[in-house]
Amino acid sequence: MSQIDIAALLHHQPMFHQLSDAQIQALLPATREVRGQKGQVIFHRGDPCDGLYLVVYGRVKLAITSAQGTEKVIEIIHPGQSFAEAVMFLGTPCPVMAQFLEDGLLLQVDARSIDQAMSTDPAFARRLLAGLSMRLHSLIRDVERYSIESSTQRVLGYLLQCTDPEHGLQQVVTLPVNKNLIASRLNLTPETFSRVLHQLSDAGLLTVNGRDITLLDLDKVRGFGCS
Repeated sequence: MSQIDIAALLHHQPMFHQLSDAQIQALLPATREVRGQKGQVIFHRGDPCDGLYLVVYGRVKLAITSAQGTEKVIEIIHPGQSFAEAVMFLGTPCPVMAQFLEDGLLLQVDARSIDQAMSTDPAFARRLLAGLSMRLHSLIRDVERYSIESSTQRVLGYLLQCTDPEHGLQQVVTLPVNKNLIASRLNLTPETFSRVLHQLSDAGLLTVNGRDITLLDLDKVRGFGCS
């Protein structure tokens, strides 16, 4: 891919779209493509991290694996999002494994060029800090869910996050990845996740057709989750 293409891709990433052309050009020598196929590992837990990653297309799984081989999905990164920025600043090994969930393209931007962009553009630094703050808030919310919410509340909360209140009371949520990954993300076993969906279907709140889940009445779903 040519530098012009990479410059255009950087410009379209939310974190970088307000940078000037000169600032984007300054990032190009420190930016490399990372192309991968479904299942390919981007980095392992314990690998060094010297830059952040931007997802152009495809999805990426961040996960940890226990000594017994059990995998816990920490986060699923979608196009337009970034990851590894916090570790980049610390200069410590990666605490998680990153893996392509589907064929994808990433851009890795070297840490030193990010430092330079932050020093020349305070607005860029604020956007980067805002992204890190949102991720921290999300992780705290995850801990709260795992600690005090039932399995049903976690599933309903996830489904409601995928809806748009302006699109009516009945909505179809298409799961972006398979149910096992979502179950791990919610700190549930796949069996528990499937059982909860079956119970909600029996209660008349939703129907399931593969990855398509139709929420039949958002108001009832919200009320059920609070009960």
